[in-house]
Amino acid sequence: MTSLAVTMKSQVTLKRELLQHLGVKPGERIAFDKLPGGELRVRAERPAGKIDAFIGRHAGKVKLPLTLEEINAIAASGWAGDE
Repeated sequence: MTSLAVTMKSQVTLKRELLQHLGVKPGERIAFDKLPGGELRVRAERPAGKIDAFIGRHAGKVKLPLTLEEINAIAASGWAGDE
């Protein structure tokens, strides 16, 4: 069992081996669940990934939609090996 000291600011620093065990990298989050008897469960918090976040990430980066003729030309050149 690993024990950690609590600082004057009521903070603890997890050792590298514990973070590696959780699979947590810098900038990622850790979740704590309160259990009975004063215990905590520590786990890596994994993002749920919502479509809004994905779409928002690409806002302003998407070109205008292709016309049907442009799509057909791209498909035809791909089948012909003209990439």
